Amino acid sequence: MQPDPRIRPVYVWSEIYRGSTYGPKHPLAIPRVSSCTDLIRAMGWFDPASSVEAPMARLEQLTRFHDPDYLAALQEAERTQSVPDWVRARYRIGAEGNPVYREVFSRPATSAGGAMLAAQLVAKGGVVHCPGGGTHHGRRDRASGFCYLNDPVLALMQWLDLGLDRIVYLDIDAHHGDGVQDAFAEDDRVLTISVHEAGRWPGTGLVTDRAGGMARNLPVPQGFNDSEMRFLMLQAVLPMIRAFRPQAILLQSGADALEEDPLAKLGLSNNVYWEVVRAVRRLAPRLMVVGGGGYNPYTVARCWAGIWAMLNDFVIPDRLPLAAETVLRGLDYNRAAGRNPPAHWFTTLRDAPRDGPVRPEIAALADVFRDEVFT
Repeated sequence: MQPDPRIRPVYVWSEIYRGSTYGPKHPLAIPRVSSCTDLIRAMGWFDPASSVEAPMARLEQLTRFHDPDYLAALQEAERTQSVPDWVRARYRIGAEGNPVYREVFSRPATSAGGAMLAAQLVAKGGVVHCPGGGTHHGRRDRASGFCYLNDPVLALMQWLDLGLDRIVYLDIDAHHGDGVQDAFAEDDRVLTISVHEAGRWPGTGLVTDRAGGMARNLPVPQGFNDSEMRFLMLQAVLPMIRAFRPQAILLQSGADALEEDPLAKLGLSNNVYWEVVRAVRRLAPRLMVVGGGGYNPYTVARCWAGIWAMLNDFVIPDRLPLAAETVLRGLDYNRAAGRNPPAHWFTTLRDAPRDGPVRPEIAALADVFRDEVFT
């Protein structure tokens, strides 16, 4: 019997992420979902009665969005651990940061299966956290930006198939949620909102880019701080969501907008991530939170475990219990910052607040979206 997310939030997890790596020199060499799950267990926040293991999506489910020939190429790449030149050129498997690795099909298929299951679980309402999801760059027929499949698209399609027709996709990853935006550009049932670093790869998501009319993009400058995120949420994002009157919200919570992340230059603390979660939780009867980017294992695990705490109204202690500290001290991070990590990466979940001035460009960005109306 599946847990009921209307009674308490449901956590969707899988062991496939444990020990899975894109390769020793890749940004996704680090443990993320397994570390988040271990930290939640160590905090005493993991209840088997409110958790479910993600299934691997079936091919017929994946072809709801993805090209069958591309899926076949991914399966063959996993089987042989290699790709011919034409596959690399056509499908970008083994190219542009999308390596062939041991679980190159089964891991993204599990992320997709977990996200689709999460969408089904909240069909009648409730809250689900699925940190293994969030691969928002995946394209219908090619890999892109470390993403082989697009589980947010598949989850949103699941909601549409269930009859929902007013859905918000909110993306706070440092990188523009281009794959999701483009998948629903012409579909007025899905409003996509992306807050991301201006000029960061993939270079899309300009404030003027509304795709087919249902995209709202808020590109922010380097150093984007907690006060500025709070301002944009209160002045632009939350009013847009309220105006759209969603039946469901999918929040992509990529942790690479945190100050310590090596692949972006934003300056957020995890406090404001948790504020976003609390704010959107009240705006629709269905909420799914997925993961996404994040390339510092300490900051990702602490941020996503804290999201689970926010969804359950758990109290985050000032000092972690020994079991949780042990999880964090057991992580490996081969970048320079990992050779001498600060003490709070081991002993706390909550970052120090990173407040600051709200710069004029942030106020101007909010003005663009201040009076949005949706019919």
